[in-house]
Amino acid sequence: MLNLFVAYPSSRLNLRGDQMAHIVWTDKLSVGVDVIDKQHMRIVDYINQLHDAINSSSADQKERIVEIVNDTIDYTESHFGFEETLMEEADYPYLKAHKKVHELFVRKVLDYKKRMDAGDDIATELRETLGRWLINHIKNEDADYARWFANFEEKVPAPIQNEGWLSKQLKRFFQS
Repeated sequence: MLNLFVAYPSSRLNLRGDQMAHIVWTDKLSVGVDVIDKQHMRIVDYINQLHDAINSSSADQKERIVEIVNDTIDYTESHFGFEETLMEEADYPYLKAHKKVHELFVRKVLDYKKRMDAGDDIATELRETLGRWLINHIKNEDADYARWFANFEEKVPAPIQNEGWLSKQLKRFFQS
């Protein structure tokens, strides 16, 4: 079973030239919503595993890459669903546009998977696409909804605010 709560060193994002190195989680990538940040960290972990598998010379390299790609796709789709549920609960005004961004990205990644299943070596291209897309998406679209959550929570009446709106939504989500 995969561990969602992976610890990452606080360092700088490490990208060099055309070839990406490991992505290192930093506070600059945080959206300020702990559970979302931990999910993003898990996706970063998958991307880094893909990087390691690509650079491996092990006998099971191809099988490992296929496994990581499939796990990454499954986890990312689950993460998108979770984010969208929170946005819906908060009446996030750009939910429809955010969902469209997610849909387009899933379609693009599934195209990579089809190519991989057909025998194409897409691992490096996919790894670079995933890394760049995730970083841009977190810094732009996800940062926007995080600000909305913070502003939304401030507008919640004081008696309801004891735990905070987001905290209550997360508890409700995990209990259902």
